[in-house]
Amino acid sequence: MSNEPVTVITVAYDGAPFAGFARQPGRATVQGRLEDALRVILRREVAMACAGRTDAGVHARGQVISFPSAPQDEAPDALLRSLNALVGPEIAVSDVRSALTGFSARYDATAREYRYLLVPGPVPPVALRGRAWWTKRTLDLDAMREGASHLLGEHDFKSFCVTPSAVGKRTVRHIAVLEIESVIELGEPCIRVRIAGRSFLHSMVRIMVGSLVQVGRGRRDPSWVADALAACERDAAGLTAPPHGLTLWGVSYPEDHWLVRG
Repeated sequence: MSNEPVTVITVAYDGAPFAGFARQPGRATVQGRLEDALRVILRREVAMACAGRTDAGVHARGQVISFPSAPQDEAPDALLRSLNALVGPEIAVSDVRSALTGFSARYDATAREYRYLLVPGPVPPVALRGRAWWTKRTLDLDAMREGASHLLGEHDFKSFCVTPSAVGKRTVRHIAVLEIESVIELGEPCIRVRIAGRSFLHSMVRIMVGSLVQVGRGRRDPSWVADALAACERDAAGLTAPPHGLTLWGVSYPEDHWLVRG
């Protein structure tokens, strides 16, 4: 095992042109674009870990990746400039730093925050087109908040994930924050759903949002969310919200993991 420190990179990306984060043969992915750029810059292959594999069309403001450093690698500031010269225009690297040996962007994360934007009502978004789900109908925020209250805390979220991804895996997760607010983004009124927890199941956030939208439309009672949780069956929960409204907003880590170079 290498004793070299770990390079940690924070990236933002427009998910629209990508088939998700994870590399897939013959398809454009965020991981593929980053690994190709790193291969050119570092003249070697990297074994990359990420904080969360976003689905096709999902955006990121604060995705975090990590890989073992090598003595000949560029300094963080130089690597940031080199990456931004190669990975654009849909990807931007905002930070490069070093962490202690053994650090993993995936396993050492203490919290992940996602935000989902909704535009209700008859007027479609313009500035937020491609960044928000236009529901075309008004939404009852009080009902949505009541439904969301059932999702806070620790629960088995088997009903709120892609069924094949849950086979043989633990599906209990803890939701620390679930806020639903009316806000203005880029000059347009919208609803922001902010969700934070240590980890999430495949499509969990989008299924939670899709279910809450059904409550907001009056198609389901807020108490139905609790019933869906208890069922532990995907069919018991609501629809999966479109990917383009979702952004991986940020990831938190213990401060003592970072390596400060003198």
